[in-house]
Amino acid sequence: MSKRLTLNIVGMSCVNCSNAIQRAVKKIDGVVDANVNFSSGEAIFDVKSLKLEDIIKTKIEKLGFEVATDYEELNQKKLAHLKKLKFKLILAAFLTLIIIYLHMIATHSYTNSLAQLILSFIVVFYCGSDFFSHAISALKNRNFDMNVLVSLGSFSAFAFSTFVFLFPNLVIDKFHTLYFESASMIISFILFGRFLENSSKAKANSHIKALLDLTPKTALLVKSDGTTEEILAKDLKIGDVFMVKSGMNIPRDGVILHGATEINAAILTGESMPIYKKIGDMVNAGCLNTNGVINVRVTTEVHETLLARITRLLSQTTAKKMPIARMADKVANIFVPAVILLSILTFLVWFLSGNSYYGIMCAISVLVISCPCALGLAVPIAIVCAVSNLAKNGVLVKNPEVLEIAKDTKTLIFDKTGTLTTGEISVSSTNLSDEILTKLASAELLSEHLIAKAIVNFANKKGLKFSKFDGEFESVVGRGLKADKLIVGNLEFLNKNGIFDINESEFSKFIDKGDGIILVAYDKEYKGYVALSDTLRDSSKELLNTLKDKKSVMITGDSKKTADFVGKSLGIDEIYSSALPEDKLNLVKNYENSIFVGDGVNDALSLKSATIGASMNSGSDIAKGAGDILLVNNDLMGVAKFINTSTKSVKVIKQNLFWAFFYNALCIPIATGALYPLFGILLEPHFAALAMSFSSVTVVLNSLRLYSFKS
Repeated sequence: MSKRLTLNIVGMSCVNCSNAIQRAVKKIDGVVDANVNFSSGEAIFDVKSLKLEDIIKTKIEKLGFEVATDYEELNQKKLAHLKKLKFKLILAAFLTLIIIYLHMIATHSYTNSLAQLILSFIVVFYCGSDFFSHAISALKNRNFDMNVLVSLGSFSAFAFSTFVFLFPNLVIDKFHTLYFESASMIISFILFGRFLENSSKAKANSHIKALLDLTPKTALLVKSDGTTEEILAKDLKIGDVFMVKSGMNIPRDGVILHGATEINAAILTGESMPIYKKIGDMVNAGCLNTNGVINVRVTTEVHETLLARITRLLSQTTAKKMPIARMADKVANIFVPAVILLSILTFLVWFLSGNSYYGIMCAISVLVISCPCALGLAVPIAIVCAVSNLAKNGVLVKNPEVLEIAKDTKTLIFDKTGTLTTGEISVSSTNLSDEILTKLASAELLSEHLIAKAIVNFANKKGLKFSKFDGEFESVVGRGLKADKLIVGNLEFLNKNGIFDINESEFSKFIDKGDGIILVAYDKEYKGYVALSDTLRDSSKELLNTLKDKKSVMITGDSKKTADFVGKSLGIDEIYSSALPEDKLNLVKNYENSIFVGDGVNDALSLKSATIGASMNSGSDIAKGAGDILLVNNDLMGVAKFINTSTKSVKVIKQNLFWAFFYNALCIPIATGALYPLFGILLEPHFAALAMSFSSVTVVLNSLRLYSFKS
């Protein structure tokens, strides 16, 4: 069985770089599969043995890229790479301006030309060194990426000019033109475009960085003698105890051993109100301790905290490719060899027509203007922006392929309990007097049953004052309880205890709609009832109103009465009740282009079989693992945001691809000089470089609209 190896790679400039790494690593014996995403920098390799890690790293570094061990290191290396890129850009721009002055304004002389050669050499071979190193590595692996085109274009201009300068007697007079300024401008313009791209990509991934920044770097370790010591949070081991003071972020997932406090977990759950946590409760890394001091025992490794899993999920998402992205990759791979061939043909046509000078200029322009940067960026940068936007709005996309198909959704299928409802039992109605309700709540304080908690919460909200009951207490499993003169339970339980004078008509309407009923007697006399129900989520109605054009279906294991009451109150089109997991699966299969929203273990099969599975974050781990998207805030409106973002994303991707193809279709003929015979139009190589750079910037800026898209 193969094992999975994940590495983070720095220095990739476009999809051809990631393709080159994939091809090179796949050739290593023992590597089963490779998937490299240039936008996220993440590479996933299926290998027969993890011992191949060092060999794979060495292979990648030989191709001219860096490898980082984790996301944080990757981010630091990316920032260092961006800083280095900025320095080279400034230096190249400064020297290029001097070269342009010498070429176009200063008096031409031997010294002038020599200065141009020296300065141009620095720009081309130092500032543009990455293009050449990547191009050489790519050619060794028989891969033709954009670096090959940039290197060929700038080197051709530099080499031709150098030859003219060094051997003027070997060149006829009409070819005595130097292109040092063109060679330098090509590098400067493309460095400028590369810098903008990398800056934009860093911005698109800022949400992941923001998540990482939530985890404190240090922790207060509680030693065996009770004193504390500040250590690096990553050095905490499972079983260690750390202290979290008021106002500090929690460094690691764990269980509270001492103290109690209120925790702000908004970043993980979306819950804006602080949550009270006491001894025995779980707390998560990244959450804020707003009040009190707690000691926490570490329960998870540093890479397995909830926050780390969310971060990893976000990063892995961008490593997967949509079908439309795979199509763009294939086009980019055959595009470069075709351009090189076209460049050669361009030179030959001009040469055979007696204009070798124009032939050289046009051949260089074709190489430079045809760089498929925009094509390579069109899909991945849009996905990164869309996924980051959704994550910011509480929707984690685990499988980006569904981004392309969600726009075609026809049917929304829901589980009931825990999805359309909160899954928490609450008191919906009662006719008990405050005096009896106070006695009932006092007795229920002794029980941990969900019904008991619901009654205690209801009494608390009514402002009743009660204390824990200290008399005789008997709990009868599945029936009710007896405490002093109080008898609580179902009809059978009360009858069994000699209480028969019960007015069933006063609570029958609640039974008809599926509510649970608790009957209460005191001093051998029936006193009234408590009706219990599951609470509808506020977002259930809002979502169904927002997506009225979609068919809505509810499939639940609850009784028909309960299912009909909930389904009809929400206006759901089709309602299925008493459904087992297999029944749900078979029903879901009947709907094409569907989104199934669920939370329980019994929903896992349906989440997998639906076109798209959406899991509630409050659900089981199995359900969360089965879904394509995760509603972090348990807000059903996340489904509407997801569909809207899908529609917008596909539109932006198509726009990107259109402009990338249209740009090349429009500019390549101009670069070849096809318009010269009719209109006298020729494209100088440096203008070709400028146009090429701005095509990439256009695609990036168009994609960035998805980052701030309000769905």
